[in-house]
Amino acid sequence: MDDAARVRDAAREALADIEPPRLRDALHDRLDDASMAPAVFSLLCARALGPAVNVDAIAERAAGVQLIYEGLRLTRTLAHDEPWTTAAGDSDIAADLEMLAASVLVSRGFYVLARTDAADHAVETVRTFGRDQTLRREAGADAAALDRNLEASVFVLATIAGATAVDVDPPTALVEYAATLAHDGGELPPATVALAETTPERLAALAHSTDGDGDRVPPSATDT
Repeated sequence: MDDAARVRDAAREALADIEPPRLRDALHDRLDDASMAPAVFSLLCARALGPAVNVDAIAERAAGVQLIYEGLRLTRTLAHDEPWTTAAGDSDIAADLEMLAASVLVSRGFYVLARTDAADHAVETVRTFGRDQTLRREAGADAAALDRNLEASVFVLATIAGATAVDVDPPTALVEYAATLAHDGGELPPATVALAETTPERLAALAHSTDGDGDRVPPSATDT
């Protein structure tokens, strides 16, 4: 199984108990159409820092990152388009369902990451998103840059989730690289495109770099 399929299945499993079925189906449909780049990057980071890691064992953690991203991405879309200003009847109900879906995706992502070392950064990711969307409404704001911050923050979250899955503090160089993966022009492309230059060799070099003080936690081969 490739990484995109692995994390998509894990994300769907994390939502398996959501009721009613119409809401669960809407969540699954979003995952089917979404780029899995953030979650796949999390697995790549885990492999780079802990080559012996069992990625099946940490797929749920990567899926938690993806769920938070999907929820915030949908929230961003709804905030910009404001479907309630033109929706009526069934369209209004569909807009309400999307808003509920956004909330469920974020909250379930939090639930998945709650007992991991990535939990604090997950909270910070959401706080930063809220701040940026508030700033976006101000006159003269660089809306595109503020929107793009979401992708940058989520790739950093993915790095932290992957690194801590193998009991490693990610080197600064790896975190900084992750923040550059936000793409201009809106939606992330599929993982195979978004991460086309994210080769194992590049990540391995960044993973084994040292921070300013020359210290980093050694890679762990233990599964989680």
